[in-house]
Amino acid sequence: MPTDRKPATSVWDRPRPRPREQLTREQIVAAAIELLDAEGVEALSMRKLGTRLEAAATSLYRHVANKDELIELVVDDVYGELDMPSAAGRDQWRATVARTAADLRAMVLRHPWIAPELSQVGLVHIGPNALRMASGLLARFEAAGFPADETERALGTLMAYVVGIATSEAAYLSLIARSGRTEQEWVAEVRPAFDEAARTHPPLREASSARQEAHPRQIRDDDFAYGLERVLDGLAARLEA
Repeated sequence: MPTDRKPATSVWDRPRPRPREQLTREQIVAAAIELLDAEGVEALSMRKLGTRLEAAATSLYRHVANKDELIELVVDDVYGELDMPSAAGRDQWRATVARTAADLRAMVLRHPWIAPELSQVGLVHIGPNALRMASGLLARFEAAGFPADETERALGTLMAYVVGIATSEAAYLSLIARSGRTEQEWVAEVRPAFDEAARTHPPLREASSARQEAHPRQIRDDDFAYGLERVLDGLAARLEA
C-alpha cells in the first residue's frame, strides 16, 4: 500500500500568518470573488489575482498555500451572505427552512462559479460561515421534532435538492450569458427548434406551450418553489409518522 500520499489539509487547520504588509486575507478574498464573478473559476490564478491586487504572487502565498485553499476561503465568504432566520418553534420550522433554501439558491445564482464547488461529492466545508449555516438548519429540524438520528439526513436531503437545482440553473444561465443574449431572447430563439422536435411528442409540446407566455425567470422560480414544497412535504410526513 502506498505510503507517500499527502494528508488532506485545509486552510482552516492552521492559524493566520502575522501580517507583514498591508495586504490582508480579507482583501485577497474580496478580489478573488470579484474575479470569479466576472470571469469564472477557470480564470482564477494566483498570478492573475496578484496582478489585480498589484501585489506579487508570493505575497498571496503568505496567506494561502495554493488555489484550493483560496477556493475554501471564497466559498466560506460567500456563505456569509446568508442570513439565518431567528430561532423558530415546532410550527414555524417549515417556513424558516424554506426561506434559507431560497436564500441559498439565490446565493448560487449570484455567484454561478460556486455551484461546482458546492456540488462536489464528499466536499466538506468547515469554514465558520458554512458551519453556522449548517448548524442553524440542524437546529430548525431539531425544533421541528425530527429524531436525533434524522436531523442530518433531513439537512442532507434539503441541501441535495437546493444545490442540485441551483447548479443546473447556474450552468444554464452561464451558457446564456456567454451567448450575449437575455434569457427571454435565448428562449425565444430556441423555441421554434424545440417545438419542431416535439411534434411527435404531444404531451411534451403541450406542457411547454402552456407556459409559453410566462417569463423564463418566473418559470424557474415556480419550478424551484414546487420542488421545494414537495421535499418539505416528504420531510413533514416523517414528523406525522
